Amino acid sequence: MQRIYMDANATTPLLPEVFEAMRPFYLEHYGNASSIHQQGQHARSAVDRAREAIAGLLHCRPAEVVFTSGGTESDNLALFGVLSPGDHLITTTIEHHAVLHAAQSLEKRGVEVTLLPVTPQGIVEPATLLAALKPNTRLVSVMYANNETGVIQPIDALAGIAHAGGALFHTDAVQAGGKLPLDVSSHGFLKDVDLLTLSGHKIYAPKGIGVLYVRRSVQLSPMFHGGSHERQRRAGTENVPGIVGLGKAAELSAEWIRNDGPAKLAALRDRLERGILSQIEETGINGAGAPRVCNTTNVYFDHVEAEALLIALDLKGLSVSGGSACQSGASEPSHVLTAMGLSAARARASIRFSLSKLTTEEEVDEALRLIPAAVAHLRELSPAHSKKAVAVTV
Repeated sequence: MQRIYMDANATTPLLPEVFEAMRPFYLEHYGNASSIHQQGQHARSAVDRAREAIAGLLHCRPAEVVFTSGGTESDNLALFGVLSPGDHLITTTIEHHAVLHAAQSLEKRGVEVTLLPVTPQGIVEPATLLAALKPNTRLVSVMYANNETGVIQPIDALAGIAHAGGALFHTDAVQAGGKLPLDVSSHGFLKDVDLLTLSGHKIYAPKGIGVLYVRRSVQLSPMFHGGSHERQRRAGTENVPGIVGLGKAAELSAEWIRNDGPAKLAALRDRLERGILSQIEETGINGAGAPRVCNTTNVYFDHVEAEALLIALDLKGLSVSGGSACQSGASEPSHVLTAMGLSAARARASIRFSLSKLTTEEEVDEALRLIPAAVAHLRELSPAHSKKAVAVTV
């Protein structure tokens, strides 16, 4: 059975070019980047080149790039690194749990926390942020693109409001990385963003490596204490192979974006959406009408349990998701979808399809053959749908 992978928001495959760039730093050039001998300096040069590549993706200074173990650590470092008891944090109801659970922990330590609501499309309205600002607001954290729906937030407007109110602004850009241009320069769309999170395994690099962009004017307290790595912002021996892989992936992402990769991938995503909506009744797109990243669609299938549909499709060779991979197995409906106003039943009937830049038109067409059959079979087994069918017949 040939498998079709449509869960790229959970993780992307490691590109061969990325693996080949990393390989020598596992087997041959294994020096510690902090050592002064030749092996160490070779590793240091590789780390520096990767830092420059990521700075090129973000349009920032290399010194503003901090390497971490991934998106969760970067989010935590952004929040814990700038907030103290008595400060006010503003974030949203649709954030990844790396932010929401960090906010809960900070609240127990004396940080005041406000969670902003979203519209039914999943958008944070700038006026809502403006109304929530207080004199002690220290940090505003709003994700750039949602991991479950792909909905893009008006980060430029939100960050501008935060700055006008005297607060710093952080964005979790894990799902925007490699899909949207990321320009934090003084002339860029993200010019008012002070802290930005990226994760390697969402842009075809390995798991276990990430980045926190820290604008040079921001004073950041480290979470780990040890050596003076990363300009004393993140102690610990550098993961040289992972950093090299992330640097290579950043170069490939920048090239892909320049060559209209997002538009081509969006066309495949739209083909999938049109096929689902035209073939299957009582379905819809969560976040429809809002700007979304090119690869993501979140579809509800009324009278179907998402978990059952996931299993049915997996048995047919199609890998998709019910939402955040970090919450897989959770019995509660998606906090993102319920925050958008969906009922618990509809949230539990929702599936996320997230394509990768390796997805083909043939794979989309095969998915469109598998999905309607699986939904029809499960609806036949659904008591609620069966009663409806009987009522219509009568």
